[in-house]
Amino acid sequence: MYHTIVTLKKGEGRTIKAGGMWIYDNEIASILGDFENGDLVTVHDFDGYFMGYGFLNMNSKIRVRMMSRRKDQVIDEAFLERRVRNAWEYRKTVCDTSCCRVIFGEADFLPGLVVDKFSDVLVVESLALGIDRMKLRILDILKRVLAEDGIVIRGIYERSDAKVREQEGMKRQKGFIGGPFDTKVEIQENGVRYLVNVEDGQKTGFFLDQKYNRLAVQRLCKGKKVLDCFTHTGSFALNAAVAGASSVLGVDASELGCEQARENARLNQVEDRVTFRCADVFELLPELERKGETYDVVILDPPAFTKSRNSIKNAVKGYREINLRGMKLVRDGGYLATCSCSHFMDQELFAKTLREAAHGAHRRLRQVEFRTQACDHPILWAADQSYYLKFYIFQVVEEM
Repeated sequence: MYHTIVTLKKGEGRTIKAGGMWIYDNEIASILGDFENGDLVTVHDFDGYFMGYGFLNMNSKIRVRMMSRRKDQVIDEAFLERRVRNAWEYRKTVCDTSCCRVIFGEADFLPGLVVDKFSDVLVVESLALGIDRMKLRILDILKRVLAEDGIVIRGIYERSDAKVREQEGMKRQKGFIGGPFDTKVEIQENGVRYLVNVEDGQKTGFFLDQKYNRLAVQRLCKGKKVLDCFTHTGSFALNAAVAGASSVLGVDASELGCEQARENARLNQVEDRVTFRCADVFELLPELERKGETYDVVILDPPAFTKSRNSIKNAVKGYREINLRGMKLVRDGGYLATCSCSHFMDQELFAKTLREAAHGAHRRLRQVEFRTQACDHPILWAADQSYYLKFYIFQVVEEM
């Protein structure tokens, strides 16, 4: 159907045979036919067996991103509409859709495309050349599907400004798709109100993946003294305050983030119990320890310390250090909520690092629960890149 044929090497393609979505440059034996980067191609195994259709990009180490495994499938408007409808029906079933991730790339079988919904605004991030060509068609379909449920989208903002686009041979870009609008959008999540800056906030403006982890932390915080590290725009800190914490300190290295967090605290009328401090968490935690500070609940929500396998050793050191310091600040019998959002810091390695931190801090951990990303960020088995967030809640007990 698509005349360019990509043939795999013998013994390669194990990932897509298991249900994955990516074919790497070193897995390909040959490419026959005329094509432009971003074109749809047919993928064959080494013996000519049909494997599926995907889009090809010679600029990327991920040479092919799969779109369909069905031989009779045409990648047309009807195909894209089915993908979009399936994604939306899934969200309506599993989560609160007032603010949610509507499309999550490979996990929704639309590789390289992310669309977040903040009330009546969409924010799109396009990270692959093939899907970038389809982006506007997909967004038009999505607006039409949402309108059927009475949701009128007043604006779309593009945040395709991640460095990874350059690895696809694309320029970074951001800006309005369609007419301009106020890019500060008010949302509500878990009973907490936020002003989301979709133009200048990190990633798409707000981290929706921690939605239910923030809710899980609420029940620990009533009447408690709470420390929230890497607070960004105050999401965990505000959940603690709204749940009835006696005092909350939120810390972040970004003054812009702290100012947005203060604005959100005023929005929720909890500014009397929540303070935000602009500081380097790695420097502040030892300082708090020297001063003899302790907390009933410590929350560690750091950025990804590694985005490649090459830097995993340094990332482990960072996670170990930050958790060791955090554990030392938890009073005996208090609670630690800690996470890693790096795909390369897998669950086993993260757990090992936490054990080492507990040993170094002379603390014992009693696991309350283990969680992952919110269900609007589904984990597609065999597509490992869709599983990235690991979140633990522990009771921290001093060694006997």
